[in-house]
Amino acid sequence: MKTFIQETHKKQALVSLERLIKVPSYLQDATENAPFGQDILDSLKECLDLFKEEGFSTFIDPEGYYGYAEIGEGKETFGILCHLDVVPAGDVSLWNTPPFEATVKDNVIYGRGVQDDKGPTIAALYAVKSLLDAGVVLNKKIRFIFGTDEENLWRCMDQYHKKEKGIDMGIAPDANFPVIYAEKGLLQAYLTGKGTSDFTFEGGSALNVVADTATYTGDKAEEVAESLKALNYDFSQDGNKISVKGKAIHSKDAPEGINANTRLAEAMLPHYNHPALELLGGVIKNDANGVSLLGEVKDEASGALTFNAATVSITPELSKIGLDIRIPVTIDKEKLANDLAKKATEFDLTYEEFDFLDSLYVPVDSELVTTLLGAYRDMTGDMREPMISGGATFARTMDNCVAFGAMFEKTKDTMHQANEAWPLDEMEQTMAIYAEAIYRLCSDN
Repeated sequence: MKTFIQETHKKQALVSLERLIKVPSYLQDATENAPFGQDILDSLKECLDLFKEEGFSTFIDPEGYYGYAEIGEGKETFGILCHLDVVPAGDVSLWNTPPFEATVKDNVIYGRGVQDDKGPTIAALYAVKSLLDAGVVLNKKIRFIFGTDEENLWRCMDQYHKKEKGIDMGIAPDANFPVIYAEKGLLQAYLTGKGTSDFTFEGGSALNVVADTATYTGDKAEEVAESLKALNYDFSQDGNKISVKGKAIHSKDAPEGINANTRLAEAMLPHYNHPALELLGGVIKNDANGVSLLGEVKDEASGALTFNAATVSITPELSKIGLDIRIPVTIDKEKLANDLAKKATEFDLTYEEFDFLDSLYVPVDSELVTTLLGAYRDMTGDMREPMISGGATFARTMDNCVAFGAMFEKTKDTMHQANEAWPLDEMEQTMAIYAEAIYRLCSDN
């Protein structure tokens, strides 16, 4: 099938993505008109500059929460919901290339954000650009909406909705093909309790990432090391400091990761009496579906609950465990939260909700879903059905909006991991799919 994407679009997309990757846009301390840190604001400005260079009109929120770029005319607005913030690089020693320098090797581009979500954002930009270059007349206004707090609390979208109108239909290029018409609920919470002066425990970098490193410091390092050896867990030791290695992966896929936090707690438990260790190392251990705490929670529509003890901090002042839970679409969140709070009290821990995002659902037979699916199938020959996801995308912040790509079935998911990567041929195919889908939805073809 013909494609709107030309060689010039592929080259321009790569150069533009390199510009975005250079900005380390992860959450940092707020500065004036930069609520999530100067680097995130700089990333937003750089992105808007890119779009302006391609003929879009742009707007940046004066308080620095969001921006948008739009082009075309029409009474209706088609939204493309992107985010420019990323998770931190984590343990930089695990990277084979600098995380904030886009590096192309063997037809693959590496760098933090190439999959999540700077790469798909750029793919969508040049999909639209290819339509305009081909002389396509748009019958809808196309608005790219750029969030800056997706990896944390989505405060950017809260501000957007306070100040801006919604969209008529749209996509979030921040998940998987063919199309995701429903997303599980997302609950993030903290369990807090007493601290200790016997040791310190620090693990995990973000709630939506399985911890790839957890560190113990204390005078029983030799004993803890022996326990880790007996458990056959990967670790390194430097005097009284031990670092346990895990495997980072997005929280929605927690069962596929290796949680360094629970591994370290399991090894420490024989040597220390502390409620947080009892919970993490004695009960949860390698359970990434929450069965040990909540029983089996699943439904036919969206599968099993996923559970990630993502962050742990135990200091003399307090203990704090950060949880990321993906809830099946038909499960009652309030009952689940109450059950978790009751269980926490058994370990002298207090439950505190941090964030909740309700599930998303757009009918499979809607114009939006059927058109996106048709474009994808025609461009790829892949006849898979629409999906339900445990991920949380900005699509759920708007009516009549779904997640659409940019990862294929064969794509190796490296989001939130060291050596985040995206094959260039997949990036180019994504551009072609987006161009065809937007052509069908936003022109009188």
